[in-house]
Amino acid sequence: MSPSINLPVCLEDARIKVLPTAAFYISDFISKEEEEVLLSKINRTNALKIQTAPKPKWKVLSHRRLQTWPSDLTKNNSLLDSPLPGWLRDPVASRLLECPMNMSNMKQHIFSDSPHGGPNHVLINEYQPGEGIMPHKDGAAYHPVVCTVSLGSSLTLEIYETKDDGTRETTPKFRILQEPRSLLITTGELYTDYLHGIAEVHEDVDLDHITIANWDLLRSPEIYKQGNFQRSTRTSLTYRDVIKVSKLGAKFSMFKAR
Repeated sequence: MSPSINLPVCLEDARIKVLPTAAFYISDFISKEEEEVLLSKINRTNALKIQTAPKPKWKVLSHRRLQTWPSDLTKNNSLLDSPLPGWLRDPVASRLLECPMNMSNMKQHIFSDSPHGGPNHVLINEYQPGEGIMPHKDGAAYHPVVCTVSLGSSLTLEIYETKDDGTRETTPKFRILQEPRSLLITTGELYTDYLHGIAEVHEDVDLDHITIANWDLLRSPEIYKQGNFQRSTRTSLTYRDVIKVSKLGAKFSMFKAR
């Protein structure tokens, strides 16, 4: 294992304790070399002289661009059955399944209770400085576990409560700082009951041990000691398990292979 990876013995050691439900943060989930390879695959460059990914399926939105792997969800929120490409399985997905939840059951991982026992869908988002995403919930199409690996730049994820009338609060209840090469896992009520979003700003401000929920788990808190951070391009890989899977996807893959 690379010396720049620092995995906990179990996820319980990476729990963000101030959050109301289970959330985990690992600052050094992948190495710098793995980060470079992933970015190269995503952007389809050959700078590292590695096998390139298929043509990137970028969708350009008004506030970011994204790719979906292996495909978009259908209208009924199902996924056509198709495997993730190897570069999205290793090192991230395989490492997720190797990290035990706690010491009492070393065989149980974060996806042990999901329908397919592991992630089958990856959403890749690219955020330029000043770009973000409105507070939202991910919905019922997915098992309530979200695993996000950050590449390239830090930024702050904001977590919002909802009011009794169903509208969201105007200010975030919690803020999580996501560093490059880090892994953030959110589960349970944090997935189902709270909204999450990324502010459309060029600079994250008001950063300290009081305002940032995972401050004690950061790799380099000294970088943010002035209380602010200027963003650069940040790319995220979000791994989830889509509950409904259509076997039609396997048939289509077979026809394409002929």
